[in-house]
Amino acid sequence: MKPFLCLAIISMTSSVGSTPSRQFRDILHVREDEFETKYSYFAESERLRMVQAAKEMFYFGYDNYMTHAFPLDELNPILCSGRGPDYENPSNININDVLGDYSLSLLESLGTLAIMGNSTEFRRAVGLVIQHVSFNKNNTVQVFEASIRVLGSLLSAHLLIEESGDAFGDLRPSYYDGELLELALDLGSRLLNAFDGTKTGLPYPRVNLWGGAPQNQRTDTCTAGAGSLLLEWGILSRLSGDPSYEFAARRSSRILFNLRAKSTGLLGNVVDVMSGQWISRMSGVGAGMDSYFEYLLKSYILFGEREDWLMFNASYTDLKRYLRRGRSHCNNGFGDHPIYVNVDMSNGLTSTPWIDSLQAAFPGIQVLAGDVEEAICAHALYYTIWKLYGALPERFNWQKIAPEVHFYPLRPELVESTYLLYQVTKNPFYLHVGKDILVSLNAHTKVKCGYATVHNVLDMTLEDRMESFFLSETCKYLYLLFDTDHYVNKNFRDFLFSTEGHIFRIRPEYRQLPWSDHWKSPDEESVSAQEKEMPINSTEHSTCNKISPERQYLPPLKSKYAAQLRVALGLDF
Repeated sequence: MKPFLCLAIISMTSSVGSTPSRQFRDILHVREDEFETKYSYFAESERLRMVQAAKEMFYFGYDNYMTHAFPLDELNPILCSGRGPDYENPSNININDVLGDYSLSLLESLGTLAIMGNSTEFRRAVGLVIQHVSFNKNNTVQVFEASIRVLGSLLSAHLLIEESGDAFGDLRPSYYDGELLELALDLGSRLLNAFDGTKTGLPYPRVNLWGGAPQNQRTDTCTAGAGSLLLEWGILSRLSGDPSYEFAARRSSRILFNLRAKSTGLLGNVVDVMSGQWISRMSGVGAGMDSYFEYLLKSYILFGEREDWLMFNASYTDLKRYLRRGRSHCNNGFGDHPIYVNVDMSNGLTSTPWIDSLQAAFPGIQVLAGDVEEAICAHALYYTIWKLYGALPERFNWQKIAPEVHFYPLRPELVESTYLLYQVTKNPFYLHVGKDILVSLNAHTKVKCGYATVHNVLDMTLEDRMESFFLSETCKYLYLLFDTDHYVNKNFRDFLFSTEGHIFRIRPEYRQLPWSDHWKSPDEESVSAQEKEMPINSTEHSTCNKISPERQYLPPLKSKYAAQLRVALGLDF
C-alpha cells in the first residue's frame, strides 16, 4: 500500500474580508497585484542558476570541513578548525549531546553526496567512514541526536549502496560488504542501553557509548527525544531481523501517547522517565515535541502500522482543536492569520507568547497528512518572519513582534517545508522562497571556511559553528527544490525523508515483519476501541481538493491574506 500524499493543486475559494479605508484599500490592491506578478513566475534560467548555487553552497561547506576539520565532528568555519566533544566540561550538553567523536559531518554528508550525483566522492567518503568511525568510546551522547544523525546516516547510505539500478549512480565501493550496516548495529546496541533501568519504559535521554546509561544522570527527557526513534530503529530491526530496537522504540511511542491529558488529549513537553510525571506541561508543535508527531505519521507511511496512523490522527485532531488560533480557513473568511501557539496541556489555554523556529517543519508534516491548505498558511507565517530578518530567530514573540531568542544555527525546517509544498503544488512561489533563503544564507552566513551560525538576527553577528544538519538537510532540500527533474522528485511518492533529512525508499518488505507481532500485549494498548474502528483515511482535516489549474500560478496564500500578514508583522512588500 502506497502512502497517501496529497499531490493535488491547492484549493482556493473566494472570500470576504474586513473593510479598510478607500485609500489604504487602493494601496493594498496595487501591492497585491505586484505580489501576484512577482511570485507567479520563476524563470527557467534562474532555476538552473539556483541549482548550481545550492550545489556550490554544499561543496563550500563540505570541502572546508574535509580540509580543516575531518575527522572531528564539526567545522568551525570562522577559525577554519575542527570541533569535537567538550572533554573538559562534560556538562556542556549543547556540544556533547551531539558530538561523539565519530566524524559527524562526514556521516551526515553521505546522502547529500549521493543525491547530488557525486558517486566518486560518496565512495571515498564511505571508505573514510569505515576507516575512522568507531563507537567504542567513553563519550556520553544524546540518544535522540545519535539516532537521527548518526544511525540515520549509516542506514540511509547503506540502503543507497544496496539500491538496484543506477538511480543514484554507482555508489558501491568495490570492497563493500555491509560495513555501514555493521556500524549501525554496533551503535544501535549501545543506544539500546538507554532503556535499561527506567521504570516507565521510556529511555534515558543520554547514554555512554562504553557503559550504557550513566549513573545519577538526569531523568528528564523531551517528548520528541523519547518518541522519535521509531523510523531509524524500525529500519534497523527490519534489516537485522532483531525486533529489540523496534520493540523499544514502539513501546516508548505508545507510552507517551498514553500519558496524554485526559481533558484535552495533549502531551506535555518534558517528562520524567522514572515516574512518568510531566515536568513541563507546555504543549506545542515546536522544540521538544515536533518530531514525535512527525514520526507517528512517517512510521505509518514507511511501515504501514495502523496504530501509528491512529495515534497521529488523534494527536493532530487535538492539536488543531487546542493550539490553532486565527481565522477558520487559510484562504477564506476573515480574522487573524492562523497560528499554532503553545498551550497548557491540561486546559488548552495559551501558555507562552512565542513560537520557535522548529515549528517551521510542521507545514511539511501537514503536507504529508494531506492538509495542504493548513500547510500553506503555517508556512507563510515563517516565511514572512524570515523576510523580516533574513533568517529565523530561534524564538519569535508574536505579541511583541520581536525575536525572543535571537540566534539562527542554519536550521533547515523552513527549507524542508518549502520543498514539500513545492512538490505537491508545483507553485513557483516556493521557488522564490527557496531563492530568498539561499541568497540570505550566502549574504549573511558565508565566511572564510564555510557557513556560520547567526548569533543575533537583528545585527547578523555570527558564531563559529556549522552544525552537521546544514550539510545533511539545508543544502540537500535547497538542491532538490530547484533540481525539478531529479530522480527523487520524479519518483516523489517512493521516498521518505527522516527528521534529519536522510532519504529512505519506501519498500514493500518494510511492511512485512520478519518476526512475530509479539509486542502488542493487552496492557500496552494505545488507542481506544472506537479509534480502532475508524477507517484508515478518516482524518477530518484532509483537504486534497483539486481546483482549476490557473490557481497553480497565483500565490498559494491569496494576496490579500499575504498583505494582511505582512502588515501585521510590519514588513513592507
